[in-house]
Amino acid sequence: MPRSATARDVLAYRLAVQQLDRESGTVADTAVLDLGVQDTGPDGGLWALANRGVVPGSGELATVWTLRGAPHLHRRADLPAVATATAPFSEADAAKRVFDAARPLKAAGIPVLTALDRIAVRMREIVPAPTVKGDMSRRLSDAMEEPYNRYCRPCDAVHLYEQPFRLAALRAGLELQAGTSPPVLQPIPGFAPADTVPRRLDVVRAYLHLLGPATPQHVAGHLDAPVADVRARWPEDAVEVDVDGERRWLLAADADRLGAPVPAVTRLLGPFDPLLQGRDRETLVADPARRKATWPALGRPGAVLSDGGIAGLWRPRRAGSSLTVAVDPWVPVSPALRAAVGEQAERLAAFRGARLGAVELG
Repeated sequence: MPRSATARDVLAYRLAVQQLDRESGTVADTAVLDLGVQDTGPDGGLWALANRGVVPGSGELATVWTLRGAPHLHRRADLPAVATATAPFSEADAAKRVFDAARPLKAAGIPVLTALDRIAVRMREIVPAPTVKGDMSRRLSDAMEEPYNRYCRPCDAVHLYEQPFRLAALRAGLELQAGTSPPVLQPIPGFAPADTVPRRLDVVRAYLHLLGPATPQHVAGHLDAPVADVRARWPEDAVEVDVDGERRWLLAADADRLGAPVPAVTRLLGPFDPLLQGRDRETLVADPARRKATWPALGRPGAVLSDGGIAGLWRPRRAGSSLTVAVDPWVPVSPALRAAVGEQAERLAAFRGARLGAVELG
């Protein structure tokens, strides 16, 4: 019989395995870096690591476009294996990941994997030194023929389709210079993709470890990959778990961690924190209206983690050197919750190099 668990059990497991209940850690022992930490917005990857007690040392991390073409923080030492682990599994996978760019390539008889390699070759030629993305894009579009390029209405210019551009960058051995806007790309010193991938960096295993119990559909959604490709790489040591009547899977080594007590911790999670990246959003936020508010199409808020669940949403407002944190609570605001949120808001202000002006909480 499969092990059974409730949504609350799942959240308690993820909170613990993602190390949100610890006060300090290192880049080396931070589990979420095995899958990468999305670095979008001012409260992005580094704030997610701060919420796990990590202050990276100089050069320990690199920012690269990986899953879903989004910028992610990875351990610099892992980059050769990350490039291999996050590459498309197949031609069908590559076509799915590049979205609308697949059609003109197919019409021209160019396999998407071949296209990504060709783009990567040109990228390496164009970026021998730090180069602003716009400058690189112009030179790259001039170097590539029509199937690779499109007219972009917002830019009023012809340039490469965005997803092939992003997915080819790591193949080309390029990283994003930290803290640059617009992005600056630069060569990764001594880079070459690895021939093999350690089990901890295998993206299917890492998802099941960090965001399990999960289904192949959940994993495929996170990777932008076909479900068939994910099923073909399903770990042999995944065990079935019944989560409120739904069949899901978890790595066997993690199964005994289900049912552990909920860690008593309060955190102000950034909009793209790894805990919020699971494709089973209903597990985190059961109410459809609140779920829509948590993951809107544009302008995501942060989430208040308290008592093992999402207890509300928060948004920052900055005026000069002062930061205000406005919280929309979903639970009664006890004195303990008010104090905990205030403490976390102070941490956020310090992280941003600001002074906490106010916490607007209920």
